[in-house]
Amino acid sequence: MVHYLTELRGRPNSTDYRVYLKTSDGKYISPFHDIPLYVADEQECDVPPKKFKTNEILFNMVVEVPRWSNAKMEIATKEPLNPIKQDMKKGKLRYVANIFPHKGYIWNYGALPQTWEDPNHTDKETMCCGDNDPIDVCEIGSKVCVIGQVIQVKVLGILALIDEGETDWKVIAINVEDPDASSLNSIEDVRKIKPGHLEATLDWFKKYKVPDGKPENKFAFNGQFKDKDFAIEVIKSTHSYWKALVMRKKMKGDEIVCQNTSLCESPFKCGDAEASAVVEAAAEYGEPLPVSSEVDKWHFFTK
Repeated sequence: MVHYLTELRGRPNSTDYRVYLKTSDGKYISPFHDIPLYVADEQECDVPPKKFKTNEILFNMVVEVPRWSNAKMEIATKEPLNPIKQDMKKGKLRYVANIFPHKGYIWNYGALPQTWEDPNHTDKETMCCGDNDPIDVCEIGSKVCVIGQVIQVKVLGILALIDEGETDWKVIAINVEDPDASSLNSIEDVRKIKPGHLEATLDWFKKYKVPDGKPENKFAFNGQFKDKDFAIEVIKSTHSYWKALVMRKKMKGDEIVCQNTSLCESPFKCGDAEASAVVEAAAEYGEPLPVSSEVDKWHFFTK
């Protein structure tokens, strides 16, 4: 298993805070482009993906938001090396509200590397275009992860959120190191072993933007979770869109940055010195800034 390290820059809870990723030997990488989607591809590129106990394909997941936290951290797709940073809206840092009984994010939330929801592709199932980001993952294990941690997950199912007219898939997965991992092999297993978890997930995604004055979110398939096989097909398609993205001949100024350090055939591959220069140019790490007490406020709904 390949181990990845993080390097912190800027001050947490500020606009200059960044979490860069690097390999165990100190080489900076893009968590979007350089970490393989399939765990097996880290071991040998010409062998089929490694299997778990139940013939399960394992995927890498980049953790952006640890469970129970509120800061909306995400891979910065339009910055060199795609560090993890806090999202902004109308000039302010974004935090998700505590919607009773949920505290912040209710899972470890993150993305599958080397995937991309193409905004120019209309999904045949949802009839909406992609949201221009890597595909999102809700990891439902018991361990609270940290920002930038790369974990191996089993995919169990998927939810199709329609966010402001865009398809925003939410993969349901479990960390393979979780005590329940061997027992969870399908979305139905989640219903049996973690009763109420899927209902809570649907409720969270439906309401999390309401405190910002927006309407409840909508879902494709009437909010039904699709099974593991369906989810893996969606992941494969977003992986193919990503491949086309990083192999483009050129890139417009406002598009996703495809700088990487490992994709030999990509025109955006850079050397170690160039990657190091990106990180060195970022603000030095400092003490976290205080967070407004509003972040801890509870929001209640009486429907």
